[in-house]
Amino acid sequence: MEQATLAFAVESPPAPLPDTVASTTLELIGRGRPRLTVVVPAYGDGKTIGGNLRRLQDALEATGLTWEVVVVVDGDALTAEHAARARSSRLRVYAYQQNRGKGFALRYGMTKARGELVTMIDSDMEIAPEEIGRMTRLMDLYGADMVVGSKRHPLSDVHYPPFRRFQSVCYQLLVRLLFRVNLRDTQTGLKVMRREVAERVIQVALVKRFAFDLELVVLAHRFGFRRILEAPVRIEYGFSSTTNLRAVFRVVWDTLAIFYRMRLRHWYDRSTGKGVAALSVALLEPDE
Repeated sequence: MEQATLAFAVESPPAPLPDTVASTTLELIGRGRPRLTVVVPAYGDGKTIGGNLRRLQDALEATGLTWEVVVVVDGDALTAEHAARARSSRLRVYAYQQNRGKGFALRYGMTKARGELVTMIDSDMEIAPEEIGRMTRLMDLYGADMVVGSKRHPLSDVHYPPFRRFQSVCYQLLVRLLFRVNLRDTQTGLKVMRREVAERVIQVALVKRFAFDLELVVLAHRFGFRRILEAPVRIEYGFSSTTNLRAVFRVVWDTLAIFYRMRLRHWYDRSTGKGVAALSVALLEPDE
């Protein structure tokens, strides 16, 4: 078995990616494209990430698909250390020193994806990774561009406090009002999409922290990928805590920023001229 690769990305612009990252990518290109890439943003997991990644790999084996896992550790040395021990010929680990947020980690991981389908799932595996197989089958059955896990799907197995449910309903009403996206839940951290969708979106996506899930969906819809389905999920966490006011503010702020860029400035419609490989370096630039 090949040991997972741990690559710390240099954050001082305009430095290129480290040689260890580039050489690993070139080595894997020659092995043929897998059917599925799973991008896993990780932060705060510590030693538990090893078991979580083993569960994910078992779930992927059960799908019968060829697959790879790309783990991006978002500024957490302890989690990076334990993730690197999850040995697999189909699992790569990337890490950088400064915490940049889930959106940044997902965008970075998508630049490393080689699969025909790209999946994103949170590293805590609170959303059951066994749902990935069902979602990929829905992709094939309906010829979908994207399948979105939804807590509010009638068949979902999720239990969370009334106030948290109220927050979710209010936010989705805001999303529908601003973006005309006919989805009941954009924020659940499990999505499957065609490679073309991921490549198109990450060329212009900007949100690094709180509303990347929304930005991903609305940009896919904006760029003509309209076949977006909702699928049920099973979430094992009870949502015992509610979101603090600061996090709520940041989500709303990022949401309004997406609306401003899309509806008022039409920023997303610009041609960036960046390929996915070039974006790998661009993502390492510091926050403005």
